[in-house]
Amino acid sequence: MTIEPSREEGLRKAAKNIQDMIKQLEQSYAVRDKQDVLAMCALQFAARSEQHSIDKSDDHQEVQDRLQVLDELLKQHLS
Repeated sequence: MTIEPSREEGLRKAAKNIQDMIKQLEQSYAVRDKQDVLAMCALQFAARSEQHSIDKSDDHQEVQDRLQVLDELLKQHLS
């Protein structure tokens, strides 16, 4: 099974991010069980993903609102 270079790079970056987060969590909290650390890590990544989706949705709504205002302005000036 071969992995595309861009996908492989993404997987390497993700693995490094996970390793970094595990180290940070182990230093910040007195967690000895690797399963607990991995669960905390998964929760943080899921929260980031959800926040990114929310932010993206908010951005989309803001763009849509601005386009609607511009559309109204154009209609007023062209009438």
